[in-house]
Formats: sequence, structure tokens, C-alpha cells
Amino acid sequence: MKPSLSRIVQQQIKSPSPIRQIMKMADRKNIINMGLDPDDVISFGGGWVNHEAPERLREIYLDVVHDRELFHRTGGYSATPGDMETREALAEMERHLFGMNIGPENIIVGQGSTQLTHDIFKTIADPGDGIVLLDPTYANYEGQLIYTIGNDIGDRIEARVYRLRVMDTDSWQFMPDVDDAVERLKTLYSVKKPKIIMFPAPDNPTSQIPPEEFAKAALDLSKDFGGYLILDFAYKTQVFGKEPSYFSWSPRDHENLIAILSNSKWGRGLGRRLGWLEASEEVISGMERTQQVTILCPDTLHQMVTTRYIEESIKDGSLKQYIEDVKKDYKNAADITINAIDEHLGMRRLVPQGGLYTVMDVGMDGDEFVPEILKNTGVLFIPGIGFGESLKNAVRISYGPLVNDTGKIEEGIKRVADYLNKKK
Repeated sequence: MKPSLSRIVQQQIKSPSPIRQIMKMADRKNIINMGLDPDDVISFGGGWVNHEAPERLREIYLDVVHDRELFHRTGGYSATPGDMETREALAEMERHLFGMNIGPENIIVGQGSTQLTHDIFKTIADPGDGIVLLDPTYANYEGQLIYTIGNDIGDRIEARVYRLRVMDTDSWQFMPDVDDAVERLKTLYSVKKPKIIMFPAPDNPTSQIPPEEFAKAALDLSKDFGGYLILDFAYKTQVFGKEPSYFSWSPRDHENLIAILSNSKWGRGLGRRLGWLEASEEVISGMERTQQVTILCPDTLHQMVTTRYIEESIKDGSLKQYIEDVKKDYKNAADITINAIDEHLGMRRLVPQGGLYTVMDVGMDGDEFVPEILKNTGVLFIPGIGFGESLKNAVRISYGPLVNDTGKIEEGIKRVADYLNKKK
């Protein structure tokens, strides 16, 4: 008898995410097969930052690698929750940037937000527990939930996900009526009694920031029902205006609050995997046990370098300046993107409040729009449906990878406009 993969993996292979499918479409071989020049393709699909990491960070890596003793130490295990010096430095960074009341006992270091999200689901919830996600929201959550707390219902393994619609497609606004969103959330809790509510701030794919009143209601409701609020702060340092006060909330003050952060976006450490989770001491203790059977310990080299960089850059004032400079670059790329859409396409879009994205109403099924546009213009978008039903007729546009080549932003939008105008 031929051996087989697990049921859950077989199920997930048969049901790839829309983003995974479209990224396969963007593969170089596929582009060539479509009769396009891969070097001529302009991609708005990438969910990554493209600014330079701090130069001092790079220099510290060199210092460590060139020092035989230090480099030898990077080959050793760190503690499962991370080195105490690193946890101290991350707590100090939160105090320095956001005035947060937090200490190292509230932090566990991991290998990035994806691993930490997987492990926190496993730590605080059981199969069959419910979770509230926004519609739209980050496309990877549902797959992670199926793997961690999915419930076997016979022919499938499914997670109990309850979607709260926050995108008004009539007005093309994100949560235009906060009171209504809060009331619908209260009703959802009273009926479904979920264990978790989770959302990013700024959001992916909309780059909107859920209002303070909504965050407060989510925190209070999750506490009342014996659950947790998880804030995904992947883009925490990339807010273009004033941050809401919940960016400074601490698990010292709210035992049901959990925050997930990483070096991926602010310091462009996407491939240098290091992230951290902030929570009560009880949750941190649980996460430590979970990480013992997933990653064992976070990367020692990245911890050593990150710790030294944070300590130095806070002391000399360069950390805040670096973050402000990067933020201005992405605000500029966002402005160019919105202006290009308005001038050339005239389609409804959201003005980014931070992050890397906007979502645009294309007036037809995004799954059909995206391959048609790619084939005829060499411009790649991401279909909106992967983020929620509310974006079925929309696409996500990412200006992140083009932050240093903003001319391509306008060129790509204009190509699409030229093609659509010829179709009329």
C-alpha cells in the first residue's frame, strides 16, 4: 500500500490560497509561457518592504562574524523564550517608541510572526474553539487556524471562523459606522462565544487602522467571555499619522491582550527570521512550552545583533530617526499610488493610513480581472477574494516592493488604464 500524506495536508494542497495561486501565475516560467518578458512585468503583488535595513545593523553582523569568539557563541542554543538581553532590549524599544509599560517577562522571541501566530493559536485554543476575524483580513490566518485548532467534521477539517464584515462596498469605506460594527461584534459574541478575536493594525490588505472604540470593545468582550484579543502589529511602526492609544496597551494591564510583532517590516528583516510576542506571564509560559516542540529556540545570531543594534540606536537617538525616514518613504509611495489610480483609472480605492497596501474596486470578479490584466499589460495585482468576500470585486495593490522605484507605480497603473480604455 502506498503511504499517504496527512488528511489535513492533502486537504490544504487541494485548496491552495488565492495568493498562492496568483504567485504561481507570476512565476518566471509562467510569465514566459504567457508570451511576456519577465523583466517587463510590474508587480503590485508582493507583501514585502523594500527599504534598506539600518546600515549600523549590517555593520554589527560584520562585527559578530569577524569575531571568532562571538561567532562561536552564535552557534549555541539560546533559551527557548529568547535570550534575556534580547527580551530586555525589545521591551525597552516598546517603551522608547510607544511609551508601553512592559518588561522582559511579557516577551517571548520566535522566528517571525508566522511561526508565532501558529504557536499562539496552539497555546491558547483547542480544536473547535471559535475565532473572530474581520472581513477583509490577512489571508494566511484561516490556513493557520485549520492546522492548529481545526475540528474534524468527518469529510473535512475546519476551523470555527466567524467573519465580521467591516468593509462597506456601497460607500467603499472601512468601518464607516464604528458603533454598528461594535454592536454586531457584541451580537456575535453573545451567540457564538468565540475564544479569540484577532486583527492587524494597520490592516492587511486595506492599510486601514481599526478605530480605538472598536479595539476597546474587542478587548472588553474577549475578557467578558474568557478569551483573548490578538493584535497583529506587523506594520506597527508604519502608521502615517498619530497612532491610536491601543498601540501602547500592555499585557501587564490587560491579561487577555496578546500582540505579535517582528523585525520583518520595520528593519527589513524578512529573510532574517526574528519576531516576538507580548502577553501575560501565564501566556508566555504556555508559549515557551509550545516552542519547545516547534522551534526549540529562536536564532542566536539574529538575537545577538538585534539586541546590540536596539541598545545602540536608542542611546544615540538614531532608531526613531530611522523609523521616521522609512515611514516618509512609504507615505510617499502610497500618495503616488493613490494619485495614479485617481488620474488614470478613476476607480474607488482606500487611502492608506499606514502599511503597504490599498484595495481597489475593479467592478468585476477579481479572480477574472487579475489574469486578464497580467496577460495584456504585464501588471500583476492580487485578487481581493482571498482576504474576504467583501473584496470579491476588488484587488489588493502593494506599493511596498516599489518604494525605491516609484516611477514603476505610475507606469503600471497607466498600462492598466490604457488597456481598459482600448477595450471600451
